[in-house]
Amino acid sequence: MSFKKVMPIAGTAADLFYGRLFEIAPEVRSMFPQDMKEQKIKLMSMLGTAVTNLHELETILPAVKALGDRHKGCGVTAAHYAPVGAALLWTLEKGLGADFTPEVKVAWTETYMALAGVMTTEWSY
Repeated sequence: MSFKKVMPIAGTAADLFYGRLFEIAPEVRSMFPQDMKEQKIKLMSMLGTAVTNLHELETILPAVKALGDRHKGCGVTAAHYAPVGAALLWTLEKGLGADFTPEVKVAWTETYMALAGVMTTEWSY
């Protein structure tokens, strides 16, 4: 699985992700703490948990939904999920290099879209 190749560079991957996110969506920077160390750890942990449990999707759906609800409570809108997804794919491309094949990109895109869909279910704007 491609994520196993990301874990050894988790710190760098988190730096790349947030750097790219704040570059393409600078308006979200204020939603995050100044010191991003803990946030970066949370990101990589959450991604690891999600990827590890994708084969048991029903097991993680309540936690994914709860995370989406917490995000909404912090001012996140459904529109924010597009730049997050773009930053994630960009990070994976940079981190995996040649291993970021078209198939891997499709798999990650579908996974992210499914999880984002669960996180924003029942949101209304």
